[in-house]
Amino acid sequence: MFGLSLPTIPFLPFLSGRSTPAETEPLVLDRDAVEEIGRELDALREETLASLGDEDREYLYRIIKAQRGFEIAGRGLLFVGFFPPAWVAGVAALSVSKILDNMEIGHNVMHGQYDWMREPSLNSRVFEWDTVCPSDQWRHSHNYVHHTYTNILGQDRDIGYGILRMDPAQKWHPYYLGNPVYATALMLLFEWGVMMHDAEVDRIVAGRRSWRDVIPIAKGWWRKARRQVLKDYIAFPVLSGPMFVPTLLGNVTANLVRNVWAYSIIFCGHFPSGVQSFTEEETADETRGEWYVRQMLGSANITGSPLFHIMSGNLSHQIEHHLFPDLPAHRYPELAPKVRELCDKHGLPYNTGGFTAQVGSVWKKIFELALPPGWTSAEPESRVVIERHRATDYPEGVAGILADETTEGVEHGRQVRA
Repeated sequence: MFGLSLPTIPFLPFLSGRSTPAETEPLVLDRDAVEEIGRELDALREETLASLGDEDREYLYRIIKAQRGFEIAGRGLLFVGFFPPAWVAGVAALSVSKILDNMEIGHNVMHGQYDWMREPSLNSRVFEWDTVCPSDQWRHSHNYVHHTYTNILGQDRDIGYGILRMDPAQKWHPYYLGNPVYATALMLLFEWGVMMHDAEVDRIVAGRRSWRDVIPIAKGWWRKARRQVLKDYIAFPVLSGPMFVPTLLGNVTANLVRNVWAYSIIFCGHFPSGVQSFTEEETADETRGEWYVRQMLGSANITGSPLFHIMSGNLSHQIEHHLFPDLPAHRYPELAPKVRELCDKHGLPYNTGGFTAQVGSVWKKIFELALPPGWTSAEPESRVVIERHRATDYPEGVAGILADETTEGVEHGRQVRA
């Protein structure tokens, strides 16, 4: 195609003629082990819930105080943005403020992690964050859809966000040749992409949804986005008088920094090498233990310092977040060694790595999956075979009896593929 022999292209070293992943011996996780994992994780969750108290409350208050301090400092410095060091410091402070607001405060509060405090302003159902996406729409697309159907193809819309090919099981189309371009645009405009997520534009284009369905959603966009645009791009620049342009550019830059950072952290937690996807058949009528195992196999962590974890909203502990989305995220570092120990006990992979390694793995996947199958060399497939429950294991009348499946060498198993 195009008259080029792909293996000789020097700037695409990952290309080769091999498309079939090397076979590896799958891990077989029997039913008893799956349910034991479920029981142990349930116990760990209950233990943590029972220990919540003043320290957790004070932690959140400290983060909110720091976020507000950075915002005041950032906006104040932009008022004297004619002095370049002040402008740079103002943008840095405002960027930190927006990152803390979105990731360590907004994301976690809207998950209900602090509802136990009974603080009206921190209630998950009414909290609003400093971004254009209305919180109620985010709670539906993220808290409900994504966390319920994590990495299930056809159900979890976070796989590719409706515009990217992020899994080999997604059917290739020439449209996906633009994968790197779409990913870059999503990264730079991430808050706007998150805002439009609930519209399911890809389904509208495919004729499976009407534009009329989007009207109520679009009204929410208008109400929220106009306030954000007015605040960042009109009100504060006007208040700065002759510093209108530097202040406007400072706000644009801070939002851009926040978008790139949030995108990178989130994609590193969901799409690096080794993260597994699932089919609807494989996950039908899951038990609690099977749901837990899917969360562990479908997520990845990022190693880093305590400050790095705070700035990531502790989504650097994405595995723990998917296991316990309603536990305060600052508890994830203390839960992580216990979760990893449980994985080691049962031979399950615990996907973790440094930020540069994880983000590099994500972008490599973005470029590779832009190309037709057979144009790239596939990595060995990491597989876990989960032995499923027989129908006779359930009491009569339980809805949704799990169907038996057969995997080579395992009578009642299902294969979870990378």
